[in-house]
Amino acid sequence: MENFNWTQFTRKIAISAPVTSLYKAWTVSLELERWFLKDATFITSEGTQRDKSSSIEKDDAYLWKCYQWDGVEKGSIVSANGKDALHFTFAGDCLVEISLEPYGKETIVTLTQKNIPTTDKAKVDIRLGCDHGWSFYLVNLKSVYEGGLDLRNKNTNIPAMVNS
Repeated sequence: MENFNWTQFTRKIAISAPVTSLYKAWTVSLELERWFLKDATFITSEGTQRDKSSSIEKDDAYLWKCYQWDGVEKGSIVSANGKDALHFTFAGDCLVEISLEPYGKETIVTLTQKNIPTTDKAKVDIRLGCDHGWSFYLVNLKSVYEGGLDLRNKNTNIPAMVNS
């Protein structure tokens, strides 16, 4: 495993939806809650809670809650260009980059998570764990935006599934 990159990974998926719709999927709380989160709260740089139907902006902070995890993920929006790219902190000091590129009738969604620490715990929890999680959620993004079916396991009585 000496050539394995523990510090970053990239995942891509083609989705039959316009770039504008998929940008909102990543930048509007109500949309994030359709395919990814139980609760997505954004706090403006002035300290007020952003309306759930408003798009995020650079320097917003976030508080995210998932269905199968009791914790709260906290981070900040590093950049959001309003059309096809955003960057946010995640899992501590990691950086997640999202880019949306039209390709015929589809949009290629590219997610890169980088700056992953190389401690044994980070290798398991962040590098392997986040890769697994993002892979599922990108498939769920495709499912929700192409057909409306949410694949998430929202039943907290059923722990640790492929879809949780």
